[in-house]
Amino acid sequence: MKFFVDTANLEQIKEAQDLGVLDGVTTNPSLMAKEGIKGEKNILQHYVDICNIVDGDVSAEVISTDYEGMIAEGQKLAALHPQIVVKVPAIKEGIKAIKFLTSKGIRTNCTLVFSVGQALLAAKAGATYVSPFIGRLDDTSTDGIQLIAEIVDMFNYYEYGTQVLAASIRHTMHIVQCVQAGADVATCPLKAILGLLNHPLTDSGLKKFLEDYHSVNG
Repeated sequence: MKFFVDTANLEQIKEAQDLGVLDGVTTNPSLMAKEGIKGEKNILQHYVDICNIVDGDVSAEVISTDYEGMIAEGQKLAALHPQIVVKVPAIKEGIKAIKFLTSKGIRTNCTLVFSVGQALLAAKAGATYVSPFIGRLDDTSTDGIQLIAEIVDMFNYYEYGTQVLAASIRHTMHIVQCVQAGADVATCPLKAILGLLNHPLTDSGLKKFLEDYHSVNG
Protein backbone atom coordinates (compact mmCIF):
# COMPACT_ATOMS: atom_id res chain seq x y z
CA MET A 1 0.00 0.00 0.00
CA LYS A 2 1.14 3.51 -0.79
CA PHE A 3 1.41 6.20 1.89
CA PHE A 4 0.43 9.79 1.16
CA VAL A 5 0.64 12.45 3.84
CA ASP A 6 -2.46 14.62 4.11
CA THR A 7 -1.17 18.11 4.82
CA ALA A 8 0.02 21.37 3.33
CA ASN A 9 2.71 21.81 5.99
CA LEU A 10 6.10 21.74 4.30
CA GLU A 11 7.99 20.70 7.42
CA GLN A 12 5.74 17.69 7.95
CA ILE A 13 6.08 16.77 4.29
CA LYS A 14 9.88 16.95 4.57
CA GLU A 15 9.82 14.80 7.70
CA ALA A 16 7.63 12.20 5.98
CA GLN A 17 9.88 12.24 2.91
CA ASP A 18 12.98 11.78 5.07
CA LEU A 19 11.35 8.75 6.71
CA GLY A 20 11.75 7.00 3.36
CA VAL A 21 8.22 5.62 2.98
CA LEU A 22 6.34 8.56 1.45
CA ASP A 23 4.66 8.02 -1.93
CA GLY A 24 2.80 11.31 -2.31
CA VAL A 25 0.81 14.16 -0.78
CA THR A 26 -2.84 15.18 -0.69
CA THR A 27 -4.02 18.69 0.07
CA ASN A 28 -7.29 20.59 0.07
CA PRO A 29 -8.45 24.19 0.59
CA SER A 30 -8.92 23.60 4.33
CA LEU A 31 -5.34 22.38 4.74
CA MET A 32 -4.03 25.35 2.76
CA ALA A 33 -6.02 27.73 4.97
CA LYS A 34 -4.66 26.01 8.09
CA GLU A 35 -1.13 26.91 6.94
CA GLY A 36 -2.15 30.49 6.23
CA ILE A 37 -1.62 30.11 2.47
CA LYS A 38 -3.94 32.54 0.70
CA GLY A 39 -4.14 34.18 -2.70
CA GLU A 40 -4.07 32.22 -5.96
CA LYS A 41 -0.43 33.01 -6.73
CA ASN A 42 0.76 31.83 -3.31
CA ILE A 43 -1.39 28.71 -3.40
CA LEU A 44 -0.11 27.68 -6.83
CA GLN A 45 3.49 28.27 -5.73
CA HIS A 46 2.88 26.20 -2.61
CA TYR A 47 1.83 23.25 -4.77
CA VAL A 48 5.09 23.57 -6.69
CA ASP A 49 7.04 23.74 -3.43
CA ILE A 50 5.40 20.50 -2.31
CA CYS A 51 6.23 18.82 -5.62
CA ASN A 52 9.86 19.84 -5.18
CA ILE A 53 10.02 17.96 -1.87
CA VAL A 54 8.34 14.65 -2.75
CA ASP A 55 8.89 12.17 -5.57
CA GLY A 56 5.29 11.04 -6.03
CA ASP A 57 1.84 12.37 -6.82
CA VAL A 58 0.56 15.60 -5.29
CA SER A 59 -3.21 16.11 -5.28
CA ALA A 60 -4.28 19.72 -5.84
CA GLU A 61 -7.98 20.53 -5.50
CA VAL A 62 -10.19 22.68 -7.70
CA ILE A 63 -12.52 25.09 -5.93
CA SER A 64 -15.01 25.59 -8.77
CA THR A 65 -18.24 23.61 -8.76
CA ASP A 66 -19.23 24.26 -12.37
CA TYR A 67 -17.92 22.24 -15.31
CA GLU A 68 -16.16 25.07 -17.15
CA GLY A 69 -14.53 26.32 -13.96
CA MET A 70 -13.25 22.85 -13.05
CA ILE A 71 -11.82 22.39 -16.53
CA ALA A 72 -10.01 25.72 -16.46
CA GLU A 73 -8.67 25.17 -12.93
CA GLY A 74 -7.72 21.58 -13.61
CA GLN A 75 -5.68 22.47 -16.67
CA LYS A 76 -3.95 25.29 -14.81
CA LEU A 77 -3.09 23.02 -11.88
CA ALA A 78 -1.85 20.19 -14.10
CA ALA A 79 0.43 22.60 -15.94
CA LEU A 80 2.22 23.51 -12.70
CA HIS A 81 4.19 20.28 -12.41
CA PRO A 82 4.13 16.71 -13.83
CA GLN A 83 3.41 15.30 -10.35
CA ILE A 84 0.14 17.19 -9.94
CA VAL A 85 -3.08 15.16 -9.78
CA VAL A 86 -6.23 17.26 -10.01
CA LYS A 87 -8.77 16.72 -7.21
CA VAL A 88 -12.37 17.02 -8.36
CA PRO A 89 -15.49 16.54 -6.17
CA ALA A 90 -17.85 13.60 -6.71
CA ILE A 91 -20.70 15.66 -8.15
CA LYS A 92 -22.34 15.61 -11.58
CA GLU A 93 -20.20 18.40 -13.00
CA GLY A 94 -17.16 16.81 -11.41
CA ILE A 95 -17.68 13.50 -13.19
CA LYS A 96 -17.98 15.36 -16.49
CA ALA A 97 -14.78 17.27 -15.69
CA ILE A 98 -12.94 14.03 -14.85
CA LYS A 99 -13.95 12.58 -18.21
CA PHE A 100 -12.66 15.67 -20.04
CA LEU A 101 -9.42 15.97 -18.08
CA THR A 102 -8.71 12.26 -18.53
CA SER A 103 -9.17 12.66 -22.29
CA LYS A 104 -6.45 15.32 -22.18
CA GLY A 105 -4.03 13.05 -20.32
CA ILE A 106 -4.53 14.84 -16.99
CA ARG A 107 -4.67 12.57 -13.95
CA THR A 108 -7.50 13.07 -11.47
CA ASN A 109 -8.51 12.25 -7.92
CA CYS A 110 -12.27 12.11 -7.33
CA THR A 111 -12.68 13.41 -3.80
CA LEU A 112 -15.49 13.50 -1.23
CA VAL A 113 -16.60 9.98 -2.16
CA PHE A 114 -19.09 8.46 0.28
CA SER A 115 -20.74 5.66 -1.71
CA VAL A 116 -20.02 2.78 -4.08
CA GLY A 117 -22.11 4.53 -6.73
CA GLN A 118 -19.97 7.65 -6.66
CA ALA A 119 -16.82 5.54 -6.92
CA LEU A 120 -18.28 3.61 -9.85
CA LEU A 121 -19.10 6.76 -11.85
CA ALA A 122 -15.66 8.22 -11.13
CA ALA A 123 -13.95 5.03 -12.33
CA LYS A 124 -16.05 4.91 -15.49
CA ALA A 125 -15.10 8.54 -16.19
CA GLY A 126 -11.43 7.57 -15.94
CA ALA A 127 -10.37 8.86 -12.53
CA THR A 128 -6.84 7.91 -11.49
CA TYR A 129 -7.89 7.78 -7.83
CA VAL A 130 -11.13 7.80 -5.85
CA SER A 131 -11.00 9.11 -2.29
CA PRO A 132 -13.59 7.62 0.10
CA PHE A 133 -13.65 9.66 3.34
CA ILE A 134 -13.74 6.98 6.02
CA GLY A 135 -13.44 9.18 9.11
CA ARG A 136 -16.36 11.37 8.12
CA LEU A 137 -18.47 8.27 7.50
CA ASP A 138 -17.53 6.92 10.93
CA ASP A 139 -18.74 10.24 12.37
CA THR A 140 -22.23 9.44 11.03
CA SER A 141 -22.30 5.90 12.46
CA THR A 142 -21.50 4.43 9.04
CA ASP A 143 -18.68 1.93 8.53
CA GLY A 144 -16.07 3.76 6.46
CA ILE A 145 -13.76 0.74 6.22
CA GLN A 146 -16.61 -1.37 4.85
CA LEU A 147 -17.01 1.16 2.04
CA ILE A 148 -13.30 0.81 1.20
CA ALA A 149 -13.69 -2.97 0.99
CA GLU A 150 -16.79 -2.71 -1.22
CA ILE A 151 -15.10 -0.31 -3.66
CA VAL A 152 -11.97 -2.48 -3.80
CA ASP A 153 -14.09 -5.55 -4.58
CA MET A 154 -15.99 -3.69 -7.30
CA PHE A 155 -12.86 -2.36 -8.97
CA ASN A 156 -11.23 -5.79 -8.87
CA TYR A 157 -14.33 -7.52 -10.26
CA TYR A 158 -14.71 -5.13 -13.19
CA GLU A 159 -10.94 -4.62 -13.58
CA TYR A 160 -11.02 -0.85 -13.30
CA GLY A 161 -7.60 0.76 -13.18
CA THR A 162 -8.72 3.41 -10.70
CA GLN A 163 -6.90 3.26 -7.37
CA VAL A 164 -8.71 3.40 -4.04
CA LEU A 165 -7.20 6.21 -1.96
CA ALA A 166 -8.52 5.99 1.59
CA ALA A 167 -8.92 9.51 2.98
CA SER A 168 -10.10 11.19 6.18
CA ILE A 169 -7.96 8.77 8.17
CA ARG A 170 -8.03 9.73 11.83
CA HIS A 171 -5.63 7.32 13.53
CA THR A 172 -3.19 4.46 13.13
CA MET A 173 -5.82 1.70 13.41
CA HIS A 174 -7.58 3.18 10.38
CA ILE A 175 -4.38 2.55 8.41
CA VAL A 176 -4.22 -1.09 9.50
CA GLN A 177 -7.89 -1.57 8.61
CA CYS A 178 -7.29 -0.02 5.18
CA VAL A 179 -4.50 -2.53 4.58
CA GLN A 180 -6.87 -5.35 5.48
CA ALA A 181 -9.57 -3.92 3.18
CA GLY A 182 -7.16 -3.76 0.25
CA ALA A 183 -6.88 0.01 -0.28
CA ASP A 184 -4.23 1.02 -2.80
CA VAL A 185 -3.32 4.22 -0.94
CA ALA A 186 -3.85 5.65 2.53
CA THR A 187 -3.52 9.39 2.96
CA CYS A 188 -2.95 10.24 6.59
CA PRO A 189 -1.67 12.79 9.05
CA LEU A 190 2.03 12.23 9.70
CA LYS A 191 1.19 11.36 13.32
CA ALA A 192 -0.88 8.38 12.19
CA ILE A 193 1.94 7.03 10.03
CA LEU A 194 4.48 7.40 12.83
CA GLY A 195 2.03 5.65 15.14
CA LEU A 196 2.67 2.43 13.22
CA LEU A 197 6.07 2.30 14.91
CA ASN A 198 4.67 2.35 18.42
CA HIS A 199 4.75 -0.89 20.37
CA PRO A 200 5.64 -1.37 24.05
CA LEU A 201 7.52 -4.62 23.35
CA THR A 202 9.81 -2.80 20.93
CA ASP A 203 10.52 -0.16 23.56
CA SER A 204 11.12 -2.67 26.36
CA GLY A 205 13.17 -4.96 24.13
CA LEU A 206 15.45 -2.14 23.00
CA LYS A 207 15.85 -0.95 26.58
CA LYS A 208 16.90 -4.47 27.67
CA PHE A 209 19.37 -4.85 24.79
CA LEU A 210 21.02 -1.54 25.67
CA GLU A 211 21.11 -2.33 29.39
CA ASP A 212 22.79 -5.70 28.72
CA TYR A 213 25.30 -4.11 26.38
CA HIS A 214 26.27 -1.42 28.88
CA SER A 215 26.46 -3.93 31.75
CA VAL A 216 29.22 -5.74 29.87
CA ASN A 217 30.90 -2.91 28.00
CA GLY A 218 30.44 -0.07 30.47
